[in-house]
Amino acid sequence: MWERSLGALLALSAAGLFGASVPLAKLLLGTIGATSLAGLLYLGAGIGVGLLLAVRACFQSRPTEAPLSRTDWPWLGAVVIAGGIIGPILLMTGLQTTPATSAALLLNLESIFTLLIAWLIFHENVDRRIAVGALTILGGAVALSWQGSIDTPRWGALAVIGACLAWAIDNNLTRRLALADPLIIVTVKGLAAGPITLALAAVLGESFPSASLAIAAGGIGAIGYGGSLIAFVLALRRLGTARTCAYFATAPFIGATLAILLLNEPLTPQLLLATLLMGIGVYLHLTEQHEHSHRHDPLVHTHRHRHDSHHQHLHPSEDPPGEPHSHQHAHAPLQHSHPHYPDSHHRHRHRCVDGSGI
Repeated sequence: MWERSLGALLALSAAGLFGASVPLAKLLLGTIGATSLAGLLYLGAGIGVGLLLAVRACFQSRPTEAPLSRTDWPWLGAVVIAGGIIGPILLMTGLQTTPATSAALLLNLESIFTLLIAWLIFHENVDRRIAVGALTILGGAVALSWQGSIDTPRWGALAVIGACLAWAIDNNLTRRLALADPLIIVTVKGLAAGPITLALAAVLGESFPSASLAIAAGGIGAIGYGGSLIAFVLALRRLGTARTCAYFATAPFIGATLAILLLNEPLTPQLLLATLLMGIGVYLHLTEQHEHSHRHDPLVHTHRHRHDSHHQHLHPSEDPPGEPHSHQHAHAPLQHSHPHYPDSHHRHRHRCVDGSGI
Protein backbone atom coordinates (compact mmCIF):
# COMPACT_ATOMS: atom_id res chain seq x y z
CA MET A 1 0.00 0.00 0.00
CA TRP A 2 2.85 2.38 0.85
CA GLU A 3 4.52 1.74 -2.49
CA ARG A 4 1.27 2.41 -4.36
CA SER A 5 0.66 5.65 -2.41
CA LEU A 6 4.21 6.82 -3.08
CA GLY A 7 3.86 5.87 -6.75
CA ALA A 8 0.62 7.85 -7.01
CA LEU A 9 2.21 10.89 -5.34
CA LEU A 10 5.19 10.73 -7.69
CA ALA A 11 2.96 10.39 -10.77
CA LEU A 12 0.78 13.30 -9.66
CA SER A 13 3.89 15.39 -9.00
CA ALA A 14 5.10 14.58 -12.51
CA ALA A 15 1.70 15.62 -13.83
CA GLY A 16 1.73 18.92 -11.98
CA LEU A 17 5.18 19.92 -13.15
CA PHE A 18 4.56 18.99 -16.79
CA GLY A 19 1.05 20.47 -16.85
CA ALA A 20 2.37 23.83 -15.66
CA SER A 21 5.01 23.85 -18.41
CA VAL A 22 2.43 23.96 -21.25
CA PRO A 23 0.98 27.48 -20.71
CA LEU A 24 4.42 28.78 -19.68
CA ALA A 25 5.91 27.49 -22.94
CA LYS A 26 2.99 29.06 -24.82
CA LEU A 27 4.04 32.46 -23.41
CA LEU A 28 7.47 32.11 -25.07
CA LEU A 29 6.28 30.87 -28.48
CA GLY A 30 5.74 34.36 -29.84
CA THR A 31 9.43 35.19 -29.48
CA ILE A 32 11.09 31.75 -29.83
CA GLY A 33 10.62 29.38 -32.78
CA ALA A 34 8.77 26.14 -32.08
CA THR A 35 11.73 23.83 -32.78
CA SER A 36 14.16 26.07 -30.89
CA LEU A 37 11.86 26.14 -27.87
CA ALA A 38 11.53 22.36 -27.91
CA GLY A 39 15.32 22.03 -27.91
CA LEU A 40 15.82 24.58 -25.13
CA LEU A 41 13.23 22.88 -22.92
CA TYR A 42 15.03 19.53 -23.11
CA LEU A 43 18.49 21.08 -22.90
CA GLY A 44 17.36 22.86 -19.75
CA ALA A 45 16.12 19.55 -18.35
CA GLY A 46 19.44 17.87 -19.12
CA ILE A 47 21.55 20.66 -17.58
CA GLY A 48 19.33 21.09 -14.53
CA VAL A 49 19.17 17.40 -13.67
CA GLY A 50 22.87 17.02 -14.54
CA LEU A 51 23.72 19.62 -11.90
CA LEU A 52 21.51 17.76 -9.43
CA LEU A 53 23.37 14.55 -10.31
CA ALA A 54 26.72 16.26 -9.63
CA VAL A 55 25.54 17.61 -6.26
CA ARG A 56 24.30 14.16 -5.26
CA ALA A 57 27.64 12.62 -6.16
CA CYS A 58 29.41 15.07 -3.84
CA PHE A 59 27.28 14.21 -0.81
CA GLN A 60 26.40 10.56 -1.34
CA SER A 61 28.72 8.11 0.42
CA ARG A 62 27.46 5.04 -1.47
CA PRO A 63 25.35 4.55 -4.61
CA THR A 64 21.72 3.59 -3.99
CA GLU A 65 20.55 3.48 -7.61
CA ALA A 66 21.40 0.97 -10.32
CA PRO A 67 23.53 2.29 -13.22
CA LEU A 68 22.52 1.93 -16.85
CA SER A 69 23.63 -1.40 -18.27
CA ARG A 70 25.04 -2.02 -21.75
CA THR A 71 21.68 -3.37 -22.93
CA ASP A 72 19.87 -0.21 -21.72
CA TRP A 73 21.54 2.18 -24.17
CA PRO A 74 19.64 1.17 -27.34
CA TRP A 75 16.37 1.65 -25.45
CA LEU A 76 17.55 5.04 -24.18
CA GLY A 77 18.48 6.05 -27.73
CA ALA A 78 14.95 5.27 -28.89
CA VAL A 79 13.56 7.23 -25.92
CA VAL A 80 15.63 10.28 -26.93
CA ILE A 81 14.30 10.17 -30.50
CA ALA A 82 10.62 9.58 -29.68
CA GLY A 83 10.21 11.55 -26.46
CA GLY A 84 13.08 14.02 -26.54
CA ILE A 85 12.98 15.16 -30.17
CA ILE A 86 9.79 14.22 -32.05
CA GLY A 87 7.31 14.74 -29.17
CA PRO A 88 8.45 18.24 -28.09
CA ILE A 89 8.73 19.54 -31.67
CA LEU A 90 5.18 18.41 -32.46
CA LEU A 91 3.83 19.89 -29.23
CA MET A 92 5.47 23.29 -29.79
CA THR A 93 4.28 23.27 -33.43
CA GLY A 94 0.74 22.49 -32.31
CA LEU A 95 0.81 25.19 -29.63
CA GLN A 96 1.43 27.82 -32.31
CA THR A 97 -2.15 27.50 -33.59
CA THR A 98 -3.93 25.74 -30.71
CA PRO A 99 -5.12 27.48 -27.52
CA ALA A 100 -3.07 26.33 -24.53
CA THR A 101 -6.25 25.17 -22.76
CA SER A 102 -7.18 22.86 -25.63
CA ALA A 103 -3.60 21.68 -26.12
CA ALA A 104 -3.28 20.92 -22.40
CA LEU A 105 -6.44 18.81 -22.35
CA LEU A 106 -5.52 17.07 -25.59
CA LEU A 107 -2.41 15.81 -23.82
CA ASN A 108 -4.73 13.35 -22.09
CA LEU A 109 -4.41 11.29 -25.27
CA GLU A 110 -0.88 10.44 -24.17
CA SER A 111 -2.34 8.20 -21.46
CA ILE A 112 -4.68 6.53 -23.99
CA PHE A 113 -1.90 5.76 -26.45
CA THR A 114 0.37 4.65 -23.63
CA LEU A 115 -2.28 2.31 -22.27
CA LEU A 116 -2.97 0.76 -25.69
CA ILE A 117 0.71 0.16 -26.38
CA ALA A 118 1.27 -1.25 -22.88
CA TRP A 119 -1.72 -3.59 -23.28
CA LEU A 120 -1.41 -4.69 -26.91
CA ILE A 121 2.37 -4.82 -27.31
CA PHE A 122 3.82 -5.28 -23.82
CA HIS A 123 0.84 -7.30 -22.49
CA GLU A 124 0.35 -5.18 -19.38
CA ASN A 125 -2.95 -5.95 -17.67
CA VAL A 126 -5.79 -3.46 -18.33
CA ASP A 127 -9.10 -4.08 -16.57
CA ARG A 128 -12.55 -2.92 -17.70
CA ARG A 129 -12.54 0.13 -15.43
CA ILE A 130 -9.32 1.38 -17.00
CA ALA A 131 -10.68 0.66 -20.51
CA VAL A 132 -13.95 2.57 -19.90
CA GLY A 133 -12.01 5.48 -18.44
CA ALA A 134 -9.81 5.52 -21.52
CA LEU A 135 -12.84 5.74 -23.80
CA THR A 136 -14.27 8.74 -21.94
CA ILE A 137 -10.91 10.51 -22.15
CA LEU A 138 -10.88 9.78 -25.88
CA GLY A 139 -14.37 11.29 -26.18
CA GLY A 140 -13.12 14.48 -24.54
CA ALA A 141 -10.18 14.63 -26.92
CA VAL A 142 -12.49 14.29 -29.92
CA ALA A 143 -14.61 17.18 -28.60
CA LEU A 144 -11.50 19.38 -28.49
CA SER A 145 -9.78 18.41 -31.72
CA TRP A 146 -12.61 18.68 -34.27
CA GLN A 147 -14.30 21.81 -35.52
CA GLY A 148 -17.27 22.00 -37.88
CA SER A 149 -17.86 18.86 -39.92
CA ILE A 150 -16.12 15.64 -39.04
CA ASP A 151 -13.72 15.94 -41.99
CA THR A 152 -12.20 19.27 -40.93
CA PRO A 153 -9.63 18.59 -38.23
CA ARG A 154 -7.64 21.32 -36.55
CA TRP A 155 -4.13 20.77 -37.83
CA GLY A 156 -2.59 22.25 -34.70
CA ALA A 157 -4.57 19.78 -32.62
CA LEU A 158 -3.36 16.93 -34.83
CA ALA A 159 0.24 17.98 -34.14
CA VAL A 160 -0.47 17.83 -30.39
CA ILE A 161 -2.02 14.37 -30.87
CA GLY A 162 1.13 13.31 -32.74
CA ALA A 163 3.19 14.51 -29.77
CA CYS A 164 1.01 12.36 -27.49
CA LEU A 165 1.72 9.30 -29.63
CA ALA A 166 5.47 9.99 -29.59
CA TRP A 167 5.45 10.35 -25.80
CA ALA A 168 3.34 7.21 -25.43
CA ILE A 169 6.06 5.28 -27.27
CA ASP A 170 8.61 7.00 -25.02
CA ASN A 171 6.68 5.98 -21.88
CA ASN A 172 6.58 2.32 -22.82
CA LEU A 173 10.25 2.27 -23.79
CA THR A 174 11.19 4.05 -20.56
CA ARG A 175 9.55 1.21 -18.64
CA ARG A 176 12.48 -0.93 -19.78
CA LEU A 177 14.80 1.55 -18.03
CA ALA A 178 12.74 2.26 -14.91
CA LEU A 179 14.99 0.27 -12.55
CA ALA A 180 18.06 2.35 -13.48
CA ASP A 181 19.06 5.68 -11.94
CA PRO A 182 16.39 8.23 -13.03
CA LEU A 183 18.81 11.17 -12.76
CA ILE A 184 21.16 9.56 -15.29
CA ILE A 185 18.25 8.74 -17.63
CA VAL A 186 16.91 12.31 -17.62
CA THR A 187 20.38 13.89 -17.91
CA VAL A 188 21.33 11.79 -20.93
CA LYS A 189 17.93 12.32 -22.53
CA GLY A 190 18.06 16.09 -22.13
CA LEU A 191 21.71 16.58 -23.10
CA ALA A 192 21.25 14.42 -26.20
CA ALA A 193 17.82 15.62 -27.39
CA GLY A 194 18.34 19.33 -26.67
CA PRO A 195 21.39 19.98 -28.90
CA ILE A 196 20.06 17.74 -31.70
CA THR A 197 16.77 19.66 -31.76
CA LEU A 198 18.54 23.04 -31.65
CA ALA A 199 20.70 21.96 -34.59
CA LEU A 200 17.54 21.00 -36.47
CA ALA A 201 16.07 24.43 -35.65
CA ALA A 202 19.14 26.10 -37.17
CA VAL A 203 18.78 24.01 -40.32
CA LEU A 204 15.14 25.14 -40.55
CA GLY A 205 16.26 28.76 -40.39
CA GLU A 206 15.10 29.63 -36.88
CA SER A 207 17.25 32.26 -35.17
CA PHE A 208 18.58 31.55 -31.69
CA PRO A 209 16.77 33.66 -29.05
CA SER A 210 18.37 36.16 -26.72
CA ALA A 211 20.22 34.91 -23.66
CA SER A 212 17.39 35.93 -21.30
CA LEU A 213 14.77 34.08 -23.33
CA ALA A 214 17.01 31.02 -23.66
CA ILE A 215 17.55 30.96 -19.88
CA ALA A 216 13.80 31.32 -19.27
CA ALA A 217 13.06 28.40 -21.61
CA GLY A 218 15.81 26.34 -20.01
CA GLY A 219 14.41 27.04 -16.56
CA ILE A 220 10.95 25.87 -17.60
CA GLY A 221 12.54 22.75 -19.07
CA ALA A 222 14.62 22.03 -15.96
CA ILE A 223 11.60 22.12 -13.65
CA GLY A 224 8.66 21.26 -15.88
CA TYR A 225 10.40 18.59 -17.96
CA GLY A 226 13.37 17.48 -15.85
CA GLY A 227 11.55 17.30 -12.52
CA SER A 228 8.54 15.70 -14.16
CA LEU A 229 10.65 13.03 -15.88
CA ILE A 230 12.40 12.06 -12.63
CA ALA A 231 9.10 11.65 -10.80
CA PHE A 232 7.61 9.78 -13.78
CA VAL A 233 10.42 7.21 -13.92
CA LEU A 234 10.18 6.60 -10.17
CA ALA A 235 6.40 6.15 -10.47
CA LEU A 236 6.86 3.62 -13.30
CA ARG A 237 8.73 1.33 -10.91
CA ARG A 238 5.82 1.22 -8.50
CA LEU A 239 2.73 1.37 -10.72
CA GLY A 240 3.64 0.12 -14.19
CA THR A 241 3.17 2.08 -17.41
CA ALA A 242 -0.61 2.20 -17.79
CA ARG A 243 -1.37 3.15 -14.17
CA THR A 244 1.37 5.75 -13.99
CA CYS A 245 -0.07 7.42 -17.07
CA ALA A 246 -3.56 7.24 -15.55
CA TYR A 247 -2.36 9.44 -12.71
CA PHE A 248 -0.30 11.53 -15.13
CA ALA A 249 -3.52 12.24 -17.04
CA THR A 250 -4.26 14.93 -14.43
CA ALA A 251 -1.49 17.08 -16.00
CA PRO A 252 -3.71 18.55 -18.76
CA PHE A 253 -6.22 19.89 -16.22
CA ILE A 254 -3.44 21.72 -14.43
CA GLY A 255 -2.20 23.12 -17.72
CA ALA A 256 -5.67 24.15 -18.87
CA THR A 257 -6.42 25.90 -15.56
CA LEU A 258 -3.18 27.86 -15.68
CA ALA A 259 -3.82 28.76 -19.33
CA ILE A 260 -7.15 30.32 -18.38
CA LEU A 261 -5.57 32.20 -15.45
CA LEU A 262 -2.32 33.31 -17.13
CA LEU A 263 -3.33 33.71 -20.78
CA ASN A 264 -6.94 34.85 -20.32
CA GLU A 265 -8.16 32.16 -22.69
CA PRO A 266 -11.96 31.69 -22.79
CA LEU A 267 -13.81 28.97 -20.91
CA THR A 268 -15.97 27.65 -23.77
CA PRO A 269 -18.81 25.06 -23.66
CA GLN A 270 -16.63 22.80 -25.82
CA LEU A 271 -13.87 23.01 -23.22
CA LEU A 272 -16.29 22.30 -20.37
CA LEU A 273 -17.66 19.21 -22.14
CA ALA A 274 -14.14 17.91 -22.77
CA THR A 275 -13.18 18.59 -19.15
CA LEU A 276 -16.24 16.68 -17.88
CA LEU A 277 -15.54 13.63 -20.07
CA MET A 278 -11.85 13.58 -19.28
CA GLY A 279 -12.52 14.11 -15.58
CA ILE A 280 -14.76 11.04 -15.51
CA GLY A 281 -12.07 9.02 -17.26
CA VAL A 282 -9.33 10.12 -14.88
CA TYR A 283 -11.58 9.36 -11.86
CA LEU A 284 -12.18 5.81 -13.12
CA HIS A 285 -8.43 5.36 -13.52
CA LEU A 286 -7.56 6.71 -10.10
CA THR A 287 -10.12 4.59 -8.23
CA GLU A 288 -9.19 1.23 -9.78
CA GLN A 289 -8.64 -1.73 -7.41
CA HIS A 290 -6.75 -4.86 -8.50
CA GLU A 291 -6.16 -7.93 -6.32
CA HIS A 292 -5.95 -11.65 -7.07
CA SER A 293 -3.75 -14.64 -6.37
CA HIS A 294 -0.64 -14.43 -8.54
CA ARG A 295 2.70 -16.17 -8.93
CA HIS A 296 6.16 -14.60 -9.00
CA ASP A 297 8.51 -16.54 -11.27
CA PRO A 298 12.23 -16.71 -10.47
CA LEU A 299 13.89 -13.40 -11.37
CA VAL A 300 17.37 -11.89 -11.13
CA HIS A 301 17.82 -8.13 -11.57
CA THR A 302 19.44 -4.99 -10.11
CA HIS A 303 17.62 -1.98 -8.69
CA ARG A 304 17.16 0.22 -5.62
CA HIS A 305 15.18 -1.69 -2.96
CA ARG A 306 14.44 -2.27 0.71
CA HIS A 307 13.87 -5.63 2.37
CA ASP A 308 10.10 -5.72 1.99
CA SER A 309 7.94 -8.80 1.35
CA HIS A 310 9.34 -9.14 -2.17
CA HIS A 311 13.00 -8.73 -1.17
CA GLN A 312 13.91 -11.36 1.39
CA HIS A 313 17.43 -12.37 0.40
CA LEU A 314 20.84 -12.86 1.96
CA HIS A 315 23.78 -10.56 1.30
CA PRO A 316 27.38 -11.55 0.65
CA SER A 317 30.01 -9.37 2.29
CA GLU A 318 30.65 -7.28 -0.84
CA ASP A 319 27.03 -6.04 -1.08
CA PRO A 320 26.46 -2.43 0.03
CA PRO A 321 25.33 -1.96 3.66
CA GLY A 322 22.25 -0.09 4.81
CA GLU A 323 18.89 0.44 3.12
CA PRO A 324 17.81 1.40 0.56
CA HIS A 325 20.59 -0.01 -1.58
CA SER A 326 21.16 -1.38 -5.06
CA HIS A 327 22.74 -4.68 -6.05
CA GLN A 328 21.97 -7.73 -8.13
CA HIS A 329 19.62 -10.06 -6.29
CA ALA A 330 17.46 -13.11 -6.99
CA HIS A 331 13.72 -13.55 -6.38
CA ALA A 332 12.60 -17.05 -5.48
CA PRO A 333 9.24 -18.37 -6.79
CA LEU A 334 6.35 -17.03 -4.70
CA GLN A 335 2.55 -17.21 -4.86
CA HIS A 336 0.33 -14.92 -2.81
CA SER A 337 -2.56 -12.46 -3.02
CA HIS A 338 -2.51 -8.73 -2.29
CA PRO A 339 -3.48 -5.45 -4.00
CA HIS A 340 -0.93 -4.79 -6.72
CA TYR A 341 -0.23 -3.06 -10.00
CA PRO A 342 2.06 -4.02 -12.91
CA ASP A 343 5.22 -2.63 -11.31
CA SER A 344 8.66 -4.13 -11.84
CA HIS A 345 7.69 -7.20 -9.75
CA HIS A 346 4.14 -7.74 -11.04
CA ARG A 347 4.32 -8.03 -14.81
CA HIS A 348 2.50 -11.33 -15.01
CA ARG A 349 -0.03 -12.32 -17.67
CA HIS A 350 -3.76 -12.36 -16.86
CA ARG A 351 -5.90 -15.14 -18.27
CA CYS A 352 -9.24 -14.19 -16.74
CA VAL A 353 -11.84 -11.87 -18.27
CA ASP A 354 -13.77 -10.93 -15.16
CA GLY A 355 -13.30 -7.83 -13.01
CA SER A 356 -9.74 -8.75 -12.04
CA GLY A 357 -8.32 -8.16 -15.47
CA ILE A 358 -8.55 -8.66 -19.20
